[in-house]
Amino acid sequence: MPEETVPSAAITPDASRSTASSCLLGALGCGGVALVGVLVLVGTLAWGSSGSTDFPRVAPEEMANRALQRSQQVYGVMGFTRTIEPGVEDIGVSTENTFDSGYCYDGGLLGLEDKTVDGAYSMSHRWALDHVPASQAVPGFRRLRQFFKDDGWKITSYGEGEQGRDWELFVQRDDGAERMSFVWYPDREYFTGGASMPCAYDPEWKDGDVGPAGDNQRPPAFGPARRG
Repeated sequence: MPEETVPSAAITPDASRSTASSCLLGALGCGGVALVGVLVLVGTLAWGSSGSTDFPRVAPEEMANRALQRSQQVYGVMGFTRTIEPGVEDIGVSTENTFDSGYCYDGGLLGLEDKTVDGAYSMSHRWALDHVPASQAVPGFRRLRQFFKDDGWKITSYGEGEQGRDWELFVQRDDGAERMSFVWYPDREYFTGGASMPCAYDPEWKDGDVGPAGDNQRPPAFGPARRG
């Protein structure tokens, strides 16, 4: 199956260029047109960045648990049965089962700034499994792609390893607030997965605290989701 990616948005002619050309030719009223253009641009940027820090207040432990549950669900779809202990000994070689907490950023009123938001964090869970042969990875990867399609996720990239490439699947939902990614390396029989949760405020954050909230979370042993 050929590699599938979401196509880029079509590029349309920039009407402002023709307006600017007319202004250079001395057409009347160009100052008013330019002012309207600036106001529209400012309004668009402000609308796009409004509410960018309106995150829910959720404890890091809860967000970490949500990320772990996502990974466990995928683990079952892939058909894996081994248990992965917490931590990682050799990144890219050994098994992995780790949490990570990252900063959340505020673009400002116009979306042009790049500053961290105090007390906000984005929790993620990363896992990896070695000794995954093609007989297990290939059918599992295809099941996983169908699972996300059926569950309403947006597939942003999917490739089945043509021409010596690695297999990969990237999905998101809620306009990218929640993301998951998976890669299988056929030459090393190595599979990696990751689940990233939306930004949230730590209810226990205090002024003066440093680092992203929740950066001390440690996952339990990881395996297929338990069925009640």
